[in-house]
Amino acid sequence: MRKGIHPEYVDTTITCACGAVFHTRSTRKEIRVEICSNCHPFFTGKQKLVDTAGRVEKFQQKYGLQEQN
Repeated sequence: MRKGIHPEYVDTTITCACGAVFHTRSTRKEIRVEICSNCHPFFTGKQKLVDTAGRVEKFQQKYGLQEQN
């Protein structure tokens, strides 16, 4: 391999929004994520809405059930 063209590979701490911390190796020293395997609905079996920029409200306004008078 050629010298001087590869990034440095260091120990990395991955921190999730739920508080879980994982240690691995990467080219970045610290990584922050919103969803990990400890809190993702596919792995936990619990329904959890993750709202980014009001997308859930926009969807509910557009396609949600409307009350009938």
